Amino acid sequence: MTARYAVLLRGINVGGAKRVPMAELRTVLAGLGHDDVATYLQSGNAVLTAEEGDGAEEALAARIEAAIEKAFGFRVDTLVRDGAYLRRIAEACPFPAAELQGKQLHAVFLSGPPDAGKLAAVDAAALLPEEFGTGERVLYLHTPGGLGRSKLAQALARPSLLTGLVATTRNWNTVVKLLEMTRDR
Repeated sequence: MTARYAVLLRGINVGGAKRVPMAELRTVLAGLGHDDVATYLQSGNAVLTAEEGDGAEEALAARIEAAIEKAFGFRVDTLVRDGAYLRRIAEACPFPAAELQGKQLHAVFLSGPPDAGKLAAVDAAALLPEEFGTGERVLYLHTPGGLGRSKLAQALARPSLLTGLVATTRNWNTVVKLLEMTRDR
């Protein structure tokens, strides 16, 4: 059986560093044998069809990281999530996504579960009206003023808070678009 997967590349095409043209990324992914490859925006979002099964996300991520390093000459942390996962996190969002602008709501995708004790140490009251919630390998960020100057985002970005985890952030508009793009065809 096959499934649709979202590929989330961390930290590419930001400030001129780690340039990965989307047309070339599509070629790399198709060269790995994936079908229905598409990209969204220039910030490292792709979708593809691949075999599903236990460990498929991690195996795909490792293959994609190796292929990107070979094609572009640098390593890029990569998370792969299937459409069912994206549907679950969208449905579990603790904030009223339909009532918010996409720039006010973000999902921080994580390679594993965050340390609940470290998150509990974040002084959430001091960051209001910004808020965060946790989910299945995801943090939800509600930042009414956007992410650019968010004190919450700065607090959550401390290296010690997410030690050992790969984290990459997408605004809610991108989450919704990736969910649409990964729906079974």
